[in-house]
Amino acid sequence: MIKVNNLVKKFGDFTAVDNVSFTVNNGEIFAFLGPNGAGKSTTIKMLTTILHPTAGEISLNGHDPVNNPDDARRSFGIVFQDPSLDDDLTALENMEIHGVLYDVPKKIREKKSEELLKFVELWDRKDSLVKEFSGGMKRRLEIARGLLHHPKIIFLDEPTLGLDPQTRNHMWNYLRELNKKEATTIFFTTHYMEEAERIAQRIAVIDHGKIIAIGTAADLKKQTDTTTLEEAFLALTGKTIREESVSSVDLMRMRHGKFRR
Repeated sequence: MIKVNNLVKKFGDFTAVDNVSFTVNNGEIFAFLGPNGAGKSTTIKMLTTILHPTAGEISLNGHDPVNNPDDARRSFGIVFQDPSLDDDLTALENMEIHGVLYDVPKKIREKKSEELLKFVELWDRKDSLVKEFSGGMKRRLEIARGLLHHPKIIFLDEPTLGLDPQTRNHMWNYLRELNKKEATTIFFTTHYMEEAERIAQRIAVIDHGKIIAIGTAADLKKQTDTTTLEEAFLALTGKTIREESVSSVDLMRMRHGKFRR
């Protein structure tokens, strides 16, 4: 479902992603882990058409996100780390706009909006303004919105950051049910190691722009002779505190309009 071959992204002399290759199978739940500034956010931005790669190839559901971005975008939904909802609209209006943007026929988007909002337990708040929602409610709405156009892939960037354990559990139960029912491929990043170990079928670890390990949680623990995924992660990436250098580069260039979109 996702194929990445020799992917490179450079910002001037700085190489943020350095010859990365991996595949994600249809219906797989795949975790993408790395310290701050390791290259994971830049990789995700290339996968989701926000950035163009310097070199390499990407295929999403058979579509090239560089040369055929519209079809690639229809293949995936995305839940960003930071909320991207319109706070001055209702929950249902946010769903409606998303459906229109993705050319979902009116009858289908109305039916799917009701179905998804009920599933994430927000149907009774469908006419409430999003600015009245808690952080957990907004995250659940973003998940519902991202699934409205029935994507084959959903990208989740730190989807449970700041959520309470009950909301995290509810969210993952829903996503795993979706994965099981519809074989939706799930690609997520997280800093919660126990979450990655419990949810992901395979895990890739990126550091300094390179994939340094890939496999099941058991594979990574065996490779590093450790007993927990957190210990394996530290053995692979070191214990030095990292600054979010890549994010800073991205932000600077975005502010100056230097991203190709």
